[in-house]
Amino acid sequence: MTTWEERLGALGATELGGGLVVHVARRAGERRRGLARLDDMPRDHALHILRCPAVHTFAMRFPLDLIWLDRQGRVVRIDRDVAPNRNRVCIRARSVVEARGGCADDFIAGGIGDGYTRSR
Repeated sequence: MTTWEERLGALGATELGGGLVVHVARRAGERRRGLARLDDMPRDHALHILRCPAVHTFAMRFPLDLIWLDRQGRVVRIDRDVAPNRNRVCIRARSVVEARGGCADDFIAGGIGDGYTRSR
């Protein structure tokens, strides 16, 4: 198993169209750990962090696309290719989907932002 599989494999996950997988960080420890210190993550996997209007990319080793969702699971903003060692805040967001940089559009096409919620 690779590092990302060890980290994300224990989390609940939802399959979207096109073989995309969204892992869900529900508990405080899962949300806090996020994707930090991972060397890589496949383009077809993302992490949905619940109850999260702000993230940082300290200890990240690759850029992220951040898809900010409101309470109804609709996209309120997308931050593309956020480099390591940055902070991002979206006051209107209730959660964020972290995908590898350059992959936001794939996850949007797969159903993120179309009323996507953690219960799906």
